[in-house]
Amino acid sequence: MKETQLGYYFIVMASIIIVLAGVKFASVIIVPFLLSLFIAIILSPSYNFFKSKGIPDILSITIVMIFFLFFLALIAKLIGSSVHQFSANIDLYSTKLSAYYQDFANFTKSFGFEIPANEISGIVNSKQIMRFSTAIIEGISSIFTNGFIVVLTVVFMLLESQHFSSKIRYTDKDQETMKHINQIFSQIKSYMVIKALISVLTGFIVYASLYFIGTDYAFLWGVLAFLLNFIPNIGSIIAAVPAVLITLVQLGAFSALLVSVLYLLVNVIIGSIVEPKVMGRGLGLSTLVVFISLIFWGWLLGLVGMLLSIPLTIMAKIVFAANENTKWIAVLLGSGESLEDKKNFLSSKESV
Repeated sequence: MKETQLGYYFIVMASIIIVLAGVKFASVIIVPFLLSLFIAIILSPSYNFFKSKGIPDILSITIVMIFFLFFLALIAKLIGSSVHQFSANIDLYSTKLSAYYQDFANFTKSFGFEIPANEISGIVNSKQIMRFSTAIIEGISSIFTNGFIVVLTVVFMLLESQHFSSKIRYTDKDQETMKHINQIFSQIKSYMVIKALISVLTGFIVYASLYFIGTDYAFLWGVLAFLLNFIPNIGSIIAAVPAVLITLVQLGAFSALLVSVLYLLVNVIIGSIVEPKVMGRGLGLSTLVVFISLIFWGWLLGLVGMLLSIPLTIMAKIVFAANENTKWIAVLLGSGESLEDKKNFLSSKESV
């Protein structure tokens, strides 16, 4: 019996490895498809709203896509020149930061701690950090070079969404499958739409604050904050580093400290207060799972995979939680807060 179980586990592991290898090989096709799926999920409430007003499907799709493409073109126009100018000035910013590293080395030396400036530069490689920041935005932009395919896929997904439920309902006799699918899709849609709105709010606050402070390329850092807000805990830290470094070079240490406090407040207020209140704790992931999923999806699907890592992991968690046989996997992926709340509730109930 044990040998049979061991053989089964080996077959499962081998199958997973083969599937992952296939996904990595086909990432050129899978990444635009996944991006289209998430865009379709985010746009579906708008599409359903127009349909509920009695507007025909084709006209509803046209209205939604016109607004989406206009918004996309506006963002692309605003960040295009900023990315180009910033990339051209990276060496200049890096040189100025080296002077700050030397000042910091001299400061520590006065207290008897000798830290060479080149070691500080090696630990905090400003050029690599800045290039990584722009690479994230350029990576998203590069996918939209095949924008026609992405847009067409989104259109077909939105049109198919109304027929998909009826197809499943027709083939599902006991309606259990339909119940699970509705539960999974409603949770995924709720998460993606709310997360997108919160990310837009985060990006706007960062942009407005940096513009008021006077940091260069404020809109660029706002877009970066919007994108990286999809990665909880870690994303806000990554988004803050280039903005703080640029402010340090441009406006000095006090302004850089002000920007650091700004990002900290945004992370605490939105990430720790607003988001849990709006979304609830049920979809929370542990910090370790966030970090591992960032590495895993980044390795599997590239730079865009890093941005989609948390939505993809959340989707997997929702799917696992919907089935009793795989619910334990969802518990392992979770933050454990819901378990603690349940434990406290049971203990208080017993005391009564």
